[in-house]
Amino acid sequence: MTLSGKHILLIVAGGIAAYKSLDLIRQLRAQGADVTPVLTRAGAQFVTPLSLSALAGRKVYSDLFDLTDEAEMGHIQLSRSADLIVVAPATANIMAQMAQGAASDLASTLLLATDTPVMMAPAMNVRMWDHPATQRNLQQLLADGVLCVGPNSGDMACGEYGSGRMAEPAEILAAVAAHFGPKPLLGRRVLVTSGPTREAIDPVRYISNHSSGAQGAAVAAALRDLGAVVEFVTGPADVPPPHGAVVHKVQSAQDMHDQVMALLPVDAAVFTAAVADWRVKSAAAQKMKKTGKELPVLEFTENPDILAAVSQLPVRQRPRLVVGFAAETENLIDHARAKLRKKGCDWICANDVSPQSGTFGGSDSQIHLVTAQEVETWPHQSKQAAARMLAARMAAALGDR
Repeated sequence: MTLSGKHILLIVAGGIAAYKSLDLIRQLRAQGADVTPVLTRAGAQFVTPLSLSALAGRKVYSDLFDLTDEAEMGHIQLSRSADLIVVAPATANIMAQMAQGAASDLASTLLLATDTPVMMAPAMNVRMWDHPATQRNLQQLLADGVLCVGPNSGDMACGEYGSGRMAEPAEILAAVAAHFGPKPLLGRRVLVTSGPTREAIDPVRYISNHSSGAQGAAVAAALRDLGAVVEFVTGPADVPPPHGAVVHKVQSAQDMHDQVMALLPVDAAVFTAAVADWRVKSAAAQKMKKTGKELPVLEFTENPDILAAVSQLPVRQRPRLVVGFAAETENLIDHARAKLRKKGCDWICANDVSPQSGTFGGSDSQIHLVTAQEVETWPHQSKQAAARMLAARMAAALGDR
């Protein structure tokens, strides 16, 4: 990865995640990029102009009415001199300004005056992120062509937990590199399943699992970054769906099966979803009541096997590359090899989801790529990094087919 010759205009807005912008500058410059920082007044409450300037090796811009700068460059030229504008952190306030076309300070004026691509890394409290106003602004910005990386889910400085954490500098760097990089999957249509399924017991109870949907969302985002049109079929996941994917929300395994089949044919399919193996044969029409006399008896039946159903389609209907995921708690490779043979897919990404691994609901994983020929063990890394490795391997494989 190299960003040599690329000029990044980095807008640092006012949030606790602004400290990450310092490391982001360091990583961008390490890849050869030139970085010009723009610091908002609120951002200056968290990081200093001196620290940004020292890391970027350039002057920091902050004042719209600095007449010297207007004479030298002007905010119009500054906004258009970069190859990419990155807003990190992108607070709820600056997202609102961007969506409404406000121009009250240097940062918002630059964003309104530019014809340069813009990428934002949202960062805010989970309630602010989930607020309908922020979500409306997000949809408007995506419709306007603004690129988005994150936010992640996790613990926050305010003590709450949920979506709203700014993406890590390495993730933003990867998104920047993907923006400038080749698009080997351009024109390809790829289907990705993600998250858990919920199997109803009665109208208020269900059977599910601990899948957060993080790995599936990361895979979809990585494929999108390589130019693919991504059909994203997701159960009720904790992690928001990736921006830019075509999202299809489902609940049960049968719902997911039907949606997947309706979306075929595609060039490739990746099945990361943790689909329930069984469902209650006859879910109760009304809430089941505790009688105090005897426990209810639940009769189960098997759910459709989506991976096997797609893998075993006739050649003309089957995706050219079918990738399954095997979440195991023991005998990882043996079970993955058996699953590869039984399902008939091309690859299996096996990962350990035992409680001590921290994979379910965590930010990292270690994937073993199992094919008919070999087992390739990948490093222990973030789910985003693993997703980028998988997307690159898929692009190479599709190019050979």
